[in-house]
Amino acid sequence: MSTGAEAGAGAGPGGDIRVLAVDDHRLLREALCELLELYDGLTVVAQADDGPGGVRMAGLHRPDVVLLDVEMPGPGPLANLRAIQQAAPDARVIVLTMHDNRRLIDSMLSAGAVGYLHKEAEREVLVAAIRSAMAGGTTMFLPRTSNGPGPGSAQEPDPAASLTLRERELMELVAQGLSNRQIGTRLGITEGTVKRHLRNIFDKLGASSRLDAVNRVQPLRRRY
Repeated sequence: MSTGAEAGAGAGPGGDIRVLAVDDHRLLREALCELLELYDGLTVVAQADDGPGGVRMAGLHRPDVVLLDVEMPGPGPLANLRAIQQAAPDARVIVLTMHDNRRLIDSMLSAGAVGYLHKEAEREVLVAAIRSAMAGGTTMFLPRTSNGPGPGSAQEPDPAASLTLRERELMELVAQGLSNRQIGTRLGITEGTVKRHLRNIFDKLGASSRLDAVNRVQPLRRRY
């Protein structure tokens, strides 16, 4: 049964990215929505706790981004995704789940989802994925599996140790989802300098993208 809970109606203030959260875990969903509201440029316009409710809220509010859980009562993740796409054709759907099944990932992305994030993802990764979706990007985040160091083995080095103080400052702003231009303004440097710093950071971390770099720099993450 849908909550139909509304966190606002109409266009978000100042052209904010308007988000609909669909998840049957009420505490998790409400905590997620409270978290997103802390970020400039994001507005949660509605919540729902099942697929049919998500479809109704999508049709009513026409959100920019839908955060969709896959394990909920109802017709199933693919049917929910397709129904939401019909109700709000312009909405970008990001899947949030505890599952890392490759077949499910491929089917959801093939059906039009623009993101697939494991619920272990940090808040910076989620916010960056939402902003990326609005820019036409696709994001996939799965937890790295690790059994930990064996007896007598060395601890894995801290990837942030190789970064300069300026690079750490820059990564803090990347983790907040700021653009290169915004980062340059904040740090008092040119956009070209930001890009050069990012290239150096990617080389040091072996990262392939901004999100990958954020995920690798563990000490820079702020946690709830």
